[in-house]
Amino acid sequence: MNQDSLLILEDTFKKYYFDNFDLLHVPNDSHEREFAYKKFNSKLYRHIALKSDKELHLLLMTQVPSDVYCSNARYSFPTLSMNAKDWQNADLIFDIDSKDLQLQCRNSHTCIKCLDCNAFSTSNSKCHKCNSHRFKVIVLLCKYCIAAAKKEAKKLCILLINNLGINKQNIFVYFSGNDGFHIHVNDSQYQLLGSRERADIVDYITLRDGSTINNNNRPEIKNSTKLKYNQTRIGVVSNNTEIKNTSSVIKTNVKTVEKNTQYVIKSIIDPNVTTDIHRIFRLPGSINSKSGMSKVLCKNLNLFDPLYDACFIDDCPTQILASCPIRFRLKDKKFGPFENERITVPKYVAIYMICKGLAEISQL
Repeated sequence: MNQDSLLILEDTFKKYYFDNFDLLHVPNDSHEREFAYKKFNSKLYRHIALKSDKELHLLLMTQVPSDVYCSNARYSFPTLSMNAKDWQNADLIFDIDSKDLQLQCRNSHTCIKCLDCNAFSTSNSKCHKCNSHRFKVIVLLCKYCIAAAKKEAKKLCILLINNLGINKQNIFVYFSGNDGFHIHVNDSQYQLLGSRERADIVDYITLRDGSTINNNNRPEIKNSTKLKYNQTRIGVVSNNTEIKNTSSVIKTNVKTVEKNTQYVIKSIIDPNVTTDIHRIFRLPGSINSKSGMSKVLCKNLNLFDPLYDACFIDDCPTQILASCPIRFRLKDKKFGPFENERITVPKYVAIYMICKGLAEISQL
């Protein structure tokens, strides 16, 4: 990334945070959370305390981060080293990424950038120009990826409500800002669970590790070495589920479910995200530097279009040097392909392509 590209990213991100303070808030329990941020072309800064929206806004204006994060965990001492933080509990969070869905459309909107000669190609095996096998893979989001990721998010939400007894009001679906959705579960009966028990939940949702379908068309976990509690299993969890924070396993009240209850067979999630009880997650409302789009709450998932609704950058004409062998859509407009071309595009397109590594600010 050249210096002019870096400067326009910093200026654009700073303007976004100034104009959209209302989208960014610290959690109500911010004094128990760890915050972190990353600057452009720099390292990650973490173990930070933010006690108010005012402190968050000051950080955004003074540091101009490329990415902002907040822990799903609550700690007694969030600014200390990881071993000294004194973990209390953590929200349950799921990540649905379109790259994990094995979609047939993927190849049509994926290209590579050679790390040896900087040539772009739609090949996924080697550089067409110098035959190098050293390359960076670049994927642009398409409507089919969005539809498939939405479908998984809907299935997961139904499963969380009907099968795991989580209150619908405690489930929040966010577009991640790049390639999928984050599902946050707040104030649930599962907050005290550690990594191993959360892995059991992942096994249940994804049908891993001995999970099967029983005669009632719902998942069961059988023969799991991690589940040893008097022949109960994470089958169907009622709303009055009791969680014991001992060594600690999931104690469930398995009840007969009404015939009209809907069951979801399986949902595809990233297991590492859910089992990591110390993970820091992108702060809602902040920009994802991989795309220039924002992590935003999906109030109506059916109508939500991330390629429009998560794109907050203005349309000021911006000149770039673009190399993009595939066509893409932003804000209901189509762009590309471009082959080392100096073009003028709306700023939101320029920022998107610079973040993806497909363009630089043009230097005449």
